Amino acid sequence: MRVEDNLKQIKTAIHEACIKANREPEEITLIAVTKYVSADRAQEALEAGIHHLGENRDEGLLAKWEVLKDRPTWHFIGTLQTRKVKNIIDKVDYIHSLDRLSLAKEINKRADRKINCFVQVNVSGEVSKQGINPEEAADFISSLAEYKNLNIIGLMTMAPHTSDKDLLRACFRKLKDIQKQVKNLGFDFAPCTELSMGMSNDFSLAIEEGATMIRIGTALVGQEGQEVK
Repeated sequence: MRVEDNLKQIKTAIHEACIKANREPEEITLIAVTKYVSADRAQEALEAGIHHLGENRDEGLLAKWEVLKDRPTWHFIGTLQTRKVKNIIDKVDYIHSLDRLSLAKEINKRADRKINCFVQVNVSGEVSKQGINPEEAADFISSLAEYKNLNIIGLMTMAPHTSDKDLLRACFRKLKDIQKQVKNLGFDFAPCTELSMGMSNDFSLAIEEGATMIRIGTALVGQEGQEVK
């Protein structure tokens, strides 16, 4: 299917989730995750009216940057190795995977402007997932005050890949609770107003639980050689 057709379906689902949660669709930023598709497909997403693109590897982001330049708002959503910060820092608008002080230090060192960062929190406790321990999130964010090029706009998590809606809701609610806790601290460097959570299989639940940015790949742009049916 065309990205335009997929987008219509996703916008309908976003609208329905917002009605359930008494929210407005305008509160939700849709990020097209283009890591599995070509620059041409990413270009199609832009032409369909999507302004935010997400990549999880520096090589993928750099390859698409060569074609699309700064037309989209770029989000780096994957695990970011400290040594690769220099490759992407002048091209991204958001980093969704800040999870350690060494990475914060390197972003601060390499950036020539404030970078919007999400602190990644491992709310599910899965060993396969990156992120700060939920109980340590507030202290970790407090320790970032000295890094003047970081703007901690919110928290990010990856929920378990499961059909258990109660488990998914519990993960999303836990991140929302941590966000409220950090926001109430009143840090200028960490307004923490945003929640990056929800993917192709669970974004409706994430919206109902407070997501402000959702990261959708397969359901929106498909995968190379395998378009969404």
